[in-house]
Amino acid sequence: MDVKGEARRQLAVLKARSVDLLVEGELYQKLCRALRTDTPLRVKLGLDPTAPDLHIGHSVVIHKLREFQALGHQVIFLIGDFTGMIGDPSGRSETRKPLTPEQIQENAETYKRQIFKILDPERTIIEYNSRWGKALGSEGIIKLAAQYTVARLLERDDFQKRFSEGRPISLHEFLYPLLQGYDSVALRADVELGGTDQKFNLLVGRELMRDSGLEPQVIMTLPILEGLDGVQKMSKSLGNYIGIDEPPQAIFGKAMSIPDHLIVRYMELATAIPREDITAIRTGLADGSVHPRDAKDRLAMALVTQYHSNEAAEEAAQWFRETFVARIFPADAPPVIPPADLVEPGGGVWIIRLVTLAGAAPSGSEARRLIRQGGVEVDGNVVRDEDYRVILDRERRLQVGKRRFFRVLPPKSAA
Repeated sequence: MDVKGEARRQLAVLKARSVDLLVEGELYQKLCRALRTDTPLRVKLGLDPTAPDLHIGHSVVIHKLREFQALGHQVIFLIGDFTGMIGDPSGRSETRKPLTPEQIQENAETYKRQIFKILDPERTIIEYNSRWGKALGSEGIIKLAAQYTVARLLERDDFQKRFSEGRPISLHEFLYPLLQGYDSVALRADVELGGTDQKFNLLVGRELMRDSGLEPQVIMTLPILEGLDGVQKMSKSLGNYIGIDEPPQAIFGKAMSIPDHLIVRYMELATAIPREDITAIRTGLADGSVHPRDAKDRLAMALVTQYHSNEAAEEAAQWFRETFVARIFPADAPPVIPPADLVEPGGGVWIIRLVTLAGAAPSGSEARRLIRQGGVEVDGNVVRDEDYRVILDRERRLQVGKRRFFRVLPPKSAA
């Protein structure tokens, strides 16, 4: 085998779509050694189980892990059940609310199930950092804290910003990057991946490994994926996400709703669509030979196939075309039957109550907001009057937003 040539080939594959690679020469040397000794690299990604579901923003780094696996390397998926009790302060403007051990364990179980929709289980080690985090004890944590100064920790952009604005920084938050860095020491990682917002923490891992007499890990950061709004980072709290575990119709519909300028970026970062196909789509979008709707259809099909199946993708595509392209109201829309005491004389039901009764809005104020934004339709007509009454002399068709449909039935239909 031409070890140097194969190492250069692997390096080119792994570098693609990364933002930071520190240090490229070190990764090349590690790849050469791995090939000569037939010893796979140990590639680490840590995620704190702070929410029960992963979204395709998380999948950007997981896809890169899959590339390492395809080249024969060993992935360590580290669940931060110990650091999760602190909460990663990266990108935060305030102290993160800590989770209970029960919440962390429940979320960790969903992570384990979801990552194998992308990763190869045979080349994945699942680890928990409580295994060595708890064993550190107070003496170990004090020794760890002695390796970094407050001044160096305040070099982090988020800490620096909060400090300058007079926002509180809890002392335990300073421990987070040290504990994350210590994970790399405990695991003897060759490479650690993370989003660009994790760069400081990853560098701490390099330094702690060096201080411990170990060969420092190479760090690789990946882009942060914008959410469905096309502006802010994809986040469940902002509601601008596509969840890995969402139903096929939800994934398909959300993918079709993204801004046109994100089509190629989503393909590159969140799917396994071949690169040559993505290049052709990028060229076609630029010269007008590919319609954005067709490109989004390809993206949506790829996402649903990846997280469900090709059959589910075909069904979701058919549902989308019938519902949104042909404007056919779905026959399986759930029924809503208002109780008799909500029906006013004359057979009308207040639109605000109807939207909340259907579960399409958590409160009357949210229902009003949806109406003001033109997001509520009755029988295909946009309702803009917050005092509108829906007359239930027959079945009515209620649509809220782009993807929520309800058949509203008169009370007597309950029998």
